[in-house]
Amino acid sequence: MAAAPAAEGGEAAGGGLLQFMPLVFMVAIFYFIMIRPQQRREKERKAMIAAVKSGERVLLSSGIIGEVCTVKEKTLIVRIAENTKVEVLKSAVSQIIEKGETPNDVKA
Repeated sequence: MAAAPAAEGGEAAGGGLLQFMPLVFMVAIFYFIMIRPQQRREKERKAMIAAVKSGERVLLSSGIIGEVCTVKEKTLIVRIAENTKVEVLKSAVSQIIEKGETPNDVKA
């Protein structure tokens, strides 16, 4: 009597596929909530870094604010004080500070 329900094999194949649907649905939600927005932010960040020009004020990831003096292929020369210039990677730029904006207005 206990073996009678196991003999029906046609329903087991369809039922197994339905069991994976919630997992597939959760992976899709995870992709659209977490991965896609991160890819978009990274694309915007790369565009911002590529657009850095000499003379612009930048906020570095270390919290230092300076003015870009020279733009090289992978680095920037940033003046952080009178007679003080440092060479930093372009990836260290976290924000370009617009003219008239003060450090208190900067959203880091």
